[in-house]
Amino acid sequence: MAKALIIYTSLTGNTEEICDILSDALEEQGIEVEMKNSTQADVEDFNDADICIVGTYTYGDGEIPDEMLDLYEDLEEADLSGKIYGVVGSGDTFYDHFCKAVEDFDERLAQTGAQRGGNVVKVNLNPDDIARQELENLAQELATALKA
Repeated sequence: MAKALIIYTSLTGNTEEICDILSDALEEQGIEVEMKNSTQADVEDFNDADICIVGTYTYGDGEIPDEMLDLYEDLEEADLSGKIYGVVGSGDTFYDHFCKAVEDFDERLAQTGAQRGGNVVKVNLNPDDIARQELENLAQELATALKA
């Protein structure tokens, strides 16, 4: 059975909820999912997964949260060739750099040799029905990319 690992961080619970929705949608696609908080995970954990997913919020003026910096920096040296990846996260459209950390992780993961399996999903604050649909679509795209 294909395996997905979601490494996430969540300050208000929004990003965790986003990752829970994605996890459920991936399981509906027949993919085994493990979720790990970024404080208990490192980049090597992705070695055992077919699909590597990062869930992050964006802090302040577009910054990556402190608890995600180690993962972000470690991805610079990582080789995830042959793996599929996805990135999801929450932000607040009030800020100029909406979900910039999501974009930063997308770029960093692309440099690891992994293939992006679907569109990044950026959620304003907490997930609504539109965000749920985007997350379900991402799960389907990731599953399809894995089979390709």
